[in-house]
Amino acid sequence: MSAASTLIKFARKPRREKITSARNRLIDWGWFVPHTGNDRTAYIVGLFGTGRWYINELVLKNMGERAKNFRDEFRFHPGPTSMIYSGHATIKHACRGQGLPEVTTRILEAVNSGFADLIFACRHPLDSLLTNWVWWRTLNRHGSYAFISDKYRNEDELYAELDRNFSEFMSFAAGEPSFFAGLGGPRFLSLSEFVEEIELYSQAATLSLRLEDFMGDPLKEFHKIAKVMSVDVASSPSQIERPRTKAYRYLSVAEHVPRFRSFLDGIDAETRRRINKIGYSV
Repeated sequence: MSAASTLIKFARKPRREKITSARNRLIDWGWFVPHTGNDRTAYIVGLFGTGRWYINELVLKNMGERAKNFRDEFRFHPGPTSMIYSGHATIKHACRGQGLPEVTTRILEAVNSGFADLIFACRHPLDSLLTNWVWWRTLNRHGSYAFISDKYRNEDELYAELDRNFSEFMSFAAGEPSFFAGLGGPRFLSLSEFVEEIELYSQAATLSLRLEDFMGDPLKEFHKIAKVMSVDVASSPSQIERPRTKAYRYLSVAEHVPRFRSFLDGIDAETRRRINKIGYSV
C-alpha cells in the first residue's frame, strides 16, 4: 500500500480511531509512554508451555483501557508506566526460544525498585514437558507448530506416539543438544532446569499464577491480576473463560505409557523437592 493510500485510509477513520491509532504508533516508536495514577509497569512472564498466552488473552479482553497498553515484547523504562509487557525469559539458564537471563535481570531490577510488577504464569512442569516435547518435535520434523490438542484427535494417539518415540522424549527431557540438531542453534531447557527456573520465578515474582487454578475459579484468579495492576473490573464468571488445555495430563499419560511412569519414578530428588516447593507433586 502506498503512503498516499495509507494517509487516505487514516483520514477516513472516525476521530476516536485516529486518536487511538496515533497513540499506539507513538507508543510503538517509544515517543510516548503512558502513565496513569499509581500504575506500575506490568511484566507478564512465562516459560514455554506454561499458559502465558491464556493470561495475555484475559488481560486483553477484560482489563479495559489499560489493555490498550499491552505489548508482546519487553521494554524497559526508568520509572513507572501503565504499560503491560509480556514474553518468555529465563532467570538462570540461557536456552532457545526464551529471553536471556540479562533480560530478566532488568525486569527484576525494575520490580525491586518499586516501579514494576512481575506476574509469572506457571503450570505443572510435567504437563509443560509433554506440551513442549510435542511442540518442538513437530517444529523439528515438519517445520510447523502444534499443541497437543491440535495434533492429536484423542489422548490414545498421544500415548502411542510417546511410546513409539520414547528415546527421543528422553533426549528432550534431558536437554540434549542432539534433539535440536535438525533445527540448529541452542537447545531448550532440561526438565531439571525448567523446574529450577520456576522455583526462582516463584521466589521473585510479585504474583505467581497457576494455570490449574484458573480451571477451578478463573474469576478469582483474574481478580488477582487486576489487583496487582490496580484496575477496577466488574466481570462475571461467564466473561472469564477457563483454559482449554487439560490439567495434570501427565497422570493419565503415566497410566497408559509404562515407560513414562518409570521416567517419573526416576526423577532426581532435587527436582522432586523443587516441584513440591512450587506446590505440585510427581
